Amino acid sequence: MAKVISITNQKGGVGKTTTSINLSASLVKRGKRILLIDMDPQGNATVGCGIGVDEIDNTIYDVLLDDSSAAEAITTSDCGVDVMSANGELAGAQVELLNEIGREMRLQKALASVLENYDYIFIDCPPALNVLTINALVASDSVLIPMQCEYFALEGLSALISTIRKIRETLNPKLSIEGLLRTMFDKRNSLSGEVSKQLESHFGDQVYDTVVPRNVRLAEAPSYGEPAIVYAPGSRGARSYLLLADEILKKANLVKPAKTA
Repeated sequence: MAKVISITNQKGGVGKTTTSINLSASLVKRGKRILLIDMDPQGNATVGCGIGVDEIDNTIYDVLLDDSSAAEAITTSDCGVDVMSANGELAGAQVELLNEIGREMRLQKALASVLENYDYIFIDCPPALNVLTINALVASDSVLIPMQCEYFALEGLSALISTIRKIRETLNPKLSIEGLLRTMFDKRNSLSGEVSKQLESHFGDQVYDTVVPRNVRLAEAPSYGEPAIVYAPGSRGARSYLLLADEILKKANLVKPAKTA
């Protein structure tokens, strides 16, 4: 049965979608069955996997509104990742679900029919606490938090942890932190190093050993509709996500991962 992991941070521009796409593709490379759910109305994870947002009949919007089953909304991308796509219609779901009973449980209910088909299900969340993000957190076993090593990122992290605690207390008691991933890391920046040390001091082994560097190939890949592991497999960015995939698999098997940073 799949482990469901939300990839989220209430601060934008920290690498959520980049992580969602590249971690998913890296785990496929390691032989795992992966479903990536695009929960952001911008549809960037959909496009980044090479799927045209106007070429699909059913999206996550249809699933949340009970107009489609989960299976009917899944498309297999060229890189082998199954994707439940999103487009601009998803923004309307927030209004349409506003007065619906059990609106926070829609995704959890829909995924029940496909959990056995995957090893991991990742949910790329929007950078806001709204009904879409709440649906993702209620449906998830854990949360993977990408973050830049900068001062304001620490403030955003505090708010996110508070949100996770509230969801755990009210809607999903099993929700936990899967791990914190340092992204867009520049080792030449002394502040990055200081913030990184603070994270390790406060969160211990919840901070992944893997560090994702600031890398131009990671930034370029989405415009070609490919994960970096396909677009530029030899790049530092692509290699870092393969290391992250290996680290996650090792942790799942209770084997301590090797240092990668």
